[in-house]
Amino acid sequence: MKNIIIPVDFSQQSEFALQTGAILAKKHNATLHVLHMLELSDALISLSKNESTNEMFFMLSLAKKKFETFLEKDYLEGINVVPVIKKHKVYKEVDAVAKELNADLIIMGSQGITLQDGIFAGSNAEKMVRNSSTPVLIVKNEPVNFNLNHVVLATDMSIESVDAYKRAESKLLKLGSKVDLVYVNRPNNGFINSKTFNKKAKEFADAGGSNKVEFIAGYTIEDGIIQYADETNADAIVVMTNARKGLNHIIKGSVSENLANHSRRPVMTFKV
Repeated sequence: MKNIIIPVDFSQQSEFALQTGAILAKKHNATLHVLHMLELSDALISLSKNESTNEMFFMLSLAKKKFETFLEKDYLEGINVVPVIKKHKVYKEVDAVAKELNADLIIMGSQGITLQDGIFAGSNAEKMVRNSSTPVLIVKNEPVNFNLNHVVLATDMSIESVDAYKRAESKLLKLGSKVDLVYVNRPNNGFINSKTFNKKAKEFADAGGSNKVEFIAGYTIEDGIIQYADETNADAIVVMTNARKGLNHIIKGSVSENLANHSRRPVMTFKV
């Protein structure tokens, strides 16, 4: 692991992500690219050259000042930290930076969704986990005793997910993680019997997937994964996600987004 990207808005959640990145950077001798978006509107950019230049210069100076304070942390000592400032707060721009740097991981802090936060809380993190070509690690709490020694990796055992599974397994092995691969059986929603599970598991293994998949039950996929992670005291939950768009996404939702919002454990996603 060489390059880790951490998008920040200088909030407490951003610092949790920075602390997590520092732990991984020290362990794997990686560089932290700390990324801040100026959130410049199209209206501002379309102003006359003098007006927009003055405004952008002011915002850039302010961001640099915030960066100086934000990065003055003892836990960053000895780590190569590179501040990066971009114009827009757009999840696609984060992904573009990740591709440019050939990043191994993006770490984001998120509040998630609670009754107090409202439905749009965590929306940037949601877009990242659904669309990023680079693995994304979502953290919500201060990383006290953080490690990735034991993770739960969810699978639907589809042939289409085999490549993503291999990438996830390879990355997790490099991180030193013990992986529990699980399939969640749901009542009245994709329920399968043991015979069908064994058939799917064999097809998954024959296609290059693992031949060791735990067959667990849950009212929803999220419920089953979170329950299993609690029972085994896993350090993180890992899921493979599809970039659903439009009405299909609204109707079906996204397991990765729901987990990113509701799991108290860190959630890592790999795009199928």
